[in-house]
Amino acid sequence: MDDIVAIALFRHGMTIENERQAYLGWSDSPLVADQLLPKIQDCFEHIYTSDLGRCRETAKVLFPKKMPEVLPDLREIHFGDWEGKKYEQLKYEDSYKKWLSRPFKESPPNGESFDDFTCRVKNAWEKISRNVIEHQTQSAAVVTHGGVIRYLLTQYAPEDRDFWDWRIPYGRGYQLTWSREGLRRKERCISLQEVPLMANQSGSRSNII
Repeated sequence: MDDIVAIALFRHGMTIENERQAYLGWSDSPLVADQLLPKIQDCFEHIYTSDLGRCRETAKVLFPKKMPEVLPDLREIHFGDWEGKKYEQLKYEDSYKKWLSRPFKESPPNGESFDDFTCRVKNAWEKISRNVIEHQTQSAAVVTHGGVIRYLLTQYAPEDRDFWDWRIPYGRGYQLTWSREGLRRKERCISLQEVPLMANQSGSRSNII
């Protein structure tokens, strides 16, 4: 149906830093080897990706015939001085304890506030949705990060859930479907379904973004 638009949000594959449960925002880390086993058909008309290597590499493997449009505003939140550190290294720091109690109000030292993070994600989403509408695209895929997907789902999923209530495993995604007019009007989508992205051979892991 020409009036139906689907946009899939895929999380990148697990990285070495994710595997060790470290905070990973604007810094980068190689993907864990032997996990990129495509489980989806290359049926998307346009691909968008964060500019960070873990997303670009995931997009390259999944969509080898497509040249994705790179949007830096799709980056994960910047953890500042906490990049690459684990909970055990941070748990006694006052700034970290404050952030854990008020993550939407407090910011990591030399990092990014949640308001700044959501502002740039909104900018990226505006560009994507505008392109989809103007070019009459029926399906698009976005390869990005756990925090970005959580935020977009709080805004556009059919059901209203809190940010942390959304589970975004590595190597999976969600497909959101709108009427073209509903997307233009920035309404919540009319349906949401999980989409497998890649097989994870390592079992379940921590969901630290």
